[in-house]
Amino acid sequence: MPGSNRQAGGPHPPAPSEDAARCERQLVLLAELAQVMNSAADVGRALDKALALMAEHLHMMRGTVTLVSPKTGEIRIESAYGLKPAERQRGRYVRGEGITGRVIETGRPMYVTNVSQEPRFLNRTRSRDLRKESVSFLCVPIRLGDLTVGALSVDRLLSESADVEEEMRLLSIIATLLSHAAVEFQSMMDNEATPSLRPKEFVGNSQVMERVYAQIAQVAPSGTTVFLHGESGTGKELAARAIHNGSPRAARPFISLNCASLPENLLESELFGHDRGAFTGANTTRKGRFELADGGTLFLDEVGELSMMAQAKLLRVLQERTFERLGGMETLHVDVRFITATNRRLEDMVDAGTFRRDLYYRLNVFPIHLPPLRDRPEDILPLANHFVQKFAMENGRQHVRLSLAVMDMLQRYEWPGNIRELENVAERAVLLLGRESLILPQHLPPALHSANCRMKEDELAHSSPLAFTGNMQERLDELERMCIVQALEWSQGHIAKAAERLGVTERIMGMRTKKYGISYKDFRPHHSDSGRSSG
Repeated sequence: MPGSNRQAGGPHPPAPSEDAARCERQLVLLAELAQVMNSAADVGRALDKALALMAEHLHMMRGTVTLVSPKTGEIRIESAYGLKPAERQRGRYVRGEGITGRVIETGRPMYVTNVSQEPRFLNRTRSRDLRKESVSFLCVPIRLGDLTVGALSVDRLLSESADVEEEMRLLSIIATLLSHAAVEFQSMMDNEATPSLRPKEFVGNSQVMERVYAQIAQVAPSGTTVFLHGESGTGKELAARAIHNGSPRAARPFISLNCASLPENLLESELFGHDRGAFTGANTTRKGRFELADGGTLFLDEVGELSMMAQAKLLRVLQERTFERLGGMETLHVDVRFITATNRRLEDMVDAGTFRRDLYYRLNVFPIHLPPLRDRPEDILPLANHFVQKFAMENGRQHVRLSLAVMDMLQRYEWPGNIRELENVAERAVLLLGRESLILPQHLPPALHSANCRMKEDELAHSSPLAFTGNMQERLDELERMCIVQALEWSQGHIAKAAERLGVTERIMGMRTKKYGISYKDFRPHHSDSGRSSG
């Protein structure tokens, strides 16, 4: 009898009627999707309707279409079913990050049987309760030709009886149907207004930064005095420039001064200027920062470092908008918007008597707190990728990316120097790269290695944006690739010498270079061909 060779008690194939009914449902879904895609005038609504149709015909709890921004390279959820607006807004990734980032980077589909047991699953949207829900996650690339423009993903309840291969094939077919609409929508991604208020100078969409962006958008159009406070390296000057650029004064000067960088006798001259003969060496009249900023914005960084005398003079300018140059008698009037910043707690300084209380109240009209990088971990990889691409371009490099191990190390580090430290780490890594375009752990400074990369116990116990990225095989592949590249650099592209240095045969070396797409010719001296031809 057909099927008699199956073991007793084993799973039985579905009855022909069930099989036919399932095929019919799939055909109906594909026909309806094709009709929606062909008749759509608005591609955004068409993608939303496609996900709704999938939810109607499939066992889908949630579904998303994520697309790669053609301008920034950021991966964002642009269409969703079953997600709240805030959850959808949190769905942002860089290439290689999480399951979605890996699918887009590799162009290959991925299936997670149970998301609560998969450390690479980030749950970036926070739409799933990983402690209670038993959810499977299916993700396939959306491709047009050889170009991967995004990914289609589906959440469904865990089911052992599901035919995963069949579901993945169906999703791949659907992704093909959506591809033209996805490409069209992708071209408009950064031209349309988005729910995010993020100024163009900023990178990152964590919840704490969204509050900062909202405050900047709220205060920028006014002339209100703004007080920025936060640790060093958190982007206070960037926030000040964003406020200026969003104000009616944007076409006027933006003048900044770090109050901690100058001794007191020079600081007053920098702020107020001086007349000729005001002191030894003052051979000409010189305008100060207040005059230079007239009609625009003056940003005073590290204002907590001002002496009590300088504080008194600054208070007068804030109150009356008048001052005199050093050594001068003429009273000058200025129209200046003030933005100040410090990494010190001015409240404590007021209580200690080292900062004027009246000046503190004048400065603290509209306070904005810039959070440290450790409080916005989901922004670490987007920032790192941004800086890597920036310095790669400056150094004439292309396709530079972060390895999985480096992603882990960046996310686990506490970043006492905040964004400024991350920027320096990225610049150093790009400069240390050899011919390979993959940033590896040895390109990072010692501070980021295991002894200083601490991870909290609850972060180890549960999947989170800080979860480890990549399985053991992926990490081993990266290590093997790195060893091959270094050996080829040492041997200047001689396969035999490189194989001998690694202790493998030439045959094995050839197989490994083919596996990783490495060409020995890339490591030969560039002048060798021209030298032979000229001889």
